Amino acid sequence: MPRPRSLTHAQLASAALAVIDRDGLAGLSMRAVAKELGMSTMALYRYVDDREELEQLVVELVHSTVDTRAPDPDAPWRERVETMVRRLRDAMSAHPAVVPLTLAHRHRTPSGLRWSETVLTVLTEAGIDGERRVVALRGLLSYVIGAIQLEHLGPLSGAGTRAITELPPSAYPLMTETARYAGNVGADREFFEGLAMVLRGMETAREA
Repeated sequence: MPRPRSLTHAQLASAALAVIDRDGLAGLSMRAVAKELGMSTMALYRYVDDREELEQLVVELVHSTVDTRAPDPDAPWRERVETMVRRLRDAMSAHPAVVPLTLAHRHRTPSGLRWSETVLTVLTEAGIDGERRVVALRGLLSYVIGAIQLEHLGPLSGAGTRAITELPPSAYPLMTETARYAGNVGADREFFEGLAMVLRGMETAREA
């Protein structure tokens, strides 16, 4: 196959993201991306070193769609953090199969770093600093990444929840009861009520 005259990082990332969206993260390979671009696998190595570099480009592409500008400075700090989390969730939920890659590459992507810098600014202005700020940022990231994976990829969603309701109540009384309630809790409600619990915990730590 003829090699294109030139490829940008954005084009490479878009091709890799198309593969992931279609075939899942397991389908991502140098060969698959090369085929998506209409080129040979060896030709692709002229642009990137390996799959890890492709992954990093994909994470940056997804994160680049997040608005990292500071929210309304007159809004309460919890509301500003929620705004930043909402923006990140929207971008990541559009490509949920990419979410696991953020764990490995978020600290290497400029857009991800800008998001974290904005959140840290809000936390600092709220009086959360030092080691508490470390825990707060990592806690937020852990919640967002985990919640999105649970919503889109986790066994507790959809058929998984229904399967739990069919377990013997004598062996799993609380699991079966909770699964029945889960059918009444939508994804947005679950996410943002969970986030509110996390932020209330930060509020308590801030005031301690």
